[in-house]
Amino acid sequence: MHLILILAALGLAWKIRLRWSSPIGKWADRWQRSLLLFLFPPLLLIITSLAVLFMGPGGEMVGFWDGWLSYFISISFLVIAAVSAIKLAIDSSLFLQQIRTYPLKNIASKPARILNTPALFSAVIGFWNPEFTVSTGLLNTLNKAHLEAVISHEKAHYYYRDTFWFFWLGWLRRLTFWLPQTKALWEELLVLRELRADAHAAREIDSLLLAEALLLVASYPHQHSDIICIIGAVGSQHQLAERIEALLTDSTLPPKQLNQWFWSWLLFTLSPLIAIPFHN
Repeated sequence: MHLILILAALGLAWKIRLRWSSPIGKWADRWQRSLLLFLFPPLLLIITSLAVLFMGPGGEMVGFWDGWLSYFISISFLVIAAVSAIKLAIDSSLFLQQIRTYPLKNIASKPARILNTPALFSAVIGFWNPEFTVSTGLLNTLNKAHLEAVISHEKAHYYYRDTFWFFWLGWLRRLTFWLPQTKALWEELLVLRELRADAHAAREIDSLLLAEALLLVASYPHQHSDIICIIGAVGSQHQLAERIEALLTDSTLPPKQLNQWFWSWLLFTLSPLIAIPFHN
C-alpha cells in the first residue's frame, strides 16, 4: 500500500507537470495556472512522504518492498527537503549579512543600501522585511524620474513580499528539479513576478518612465538568484519585450485573486493523509 501511494503521487505529479505548455494570453491570466502547476507536484510528494512516515514501515500484508523500502524512500526525500531548506536559508542569511555592511542612504525617500559597483543594479534583498539595495552605477546613470520609477518597482516587490514567497518557491524548485517543466515554470514565474511588480508600480508612476528605466537597467547583464528581485532580471530579449508591451498596454491590470478552483487543487495535495487513520 505504501509503495502504491508513493507511485501514485509520483505519477500524478508527473502528469500534472506535463500539462504545462508555452504561456499565452495576458500575464494576469497566466499567474494562477503557472503557480498551481508549479506548486501541486512538490506539495503532493511532500505530503505523501509525511503520510508514509506517520504510518510507519509496519502493517498487515506489508512486505519489505512495501514496508521498509517505501519508508526509507519517504524519509530520504524528507531529509533532502529539510537539508535543502536549511542550506538555502543559511546562504540567504549570509548574503543578507553582507548586504547590511553596505552604507545606508535615503534614495527617493526610501532607505537603501548602496552597493559600490558600476553595474546598473536595483533589488530588494532579504526575507520578510528585505533591504532595498541600489548600486552607485544606477545612481550615476539614471535621472531622478527614472530612479523613482525603479524604486517604485522595488517597492512593489516589497508589497507582494516576493523575497519571502520566492524563497519557498525556490526551495521547491531545487527539491523537484527532476520533474518535467520545472525550469520552464520557474522562469515563467520569475517573469510574471516582474510583470506584477511593473503593474503595481505603474499605478504610482508613469508607465512610460518605468519602461525607459527598465530598458536602461536591463542593458547590464544580471544573473538570476533565488533571494533577490532585480528589475532587469528578465532572462531574454523576448521577456524584456513582453514587459515593455505590458507596461504600454495593460500596465495597471492587477493579478486575479486566487479562486476556489486553485485552493481546491492545493487542498487535494493533503489527500494522502486520509490513508493514515485506515492504516493497521
